[in-house]
Amino acid sequence: MSEPQPQEGRRPIPTSADEALGIGRNHFPSVWPDGVQPTLHVHEFDIGYLVYPVFPPREDPTAYPRDPGGSHIVISKADGAVGALPNYPPEQAVEMYRRHFLPGA
Repeated sequence: MSEPQPQEGRRPIPTSADEALGIGRNHFPSVWPDGVQPTLHVHEFDIGYLVYPVFPPREDPTAYPRDPGGSHIVISKADGAVGALPNYPPEQAVEMYRRHFLPGA
């Protein structure tokens, strides 16, 4: 999987979910504090790509849930701009992106 290369100092604009994932990986740790490697997913929508971590099921269902904290990353299809959003379900995060990053849309 290759990350698109910027041209003349411009940020890369992803043309596929795989390219967005390559860009998004740069915004997440390679290993979580508990030593687990993060699994990242991409949710493509009309104007961008939402890149977010997915956590494995807990081994002990009675334990406190893992606090994922952190954020989701959105990469614009128009210009490659990267924004951070709270760790909400994908559709809710996309709606927030539309409201806060594209207020006139």
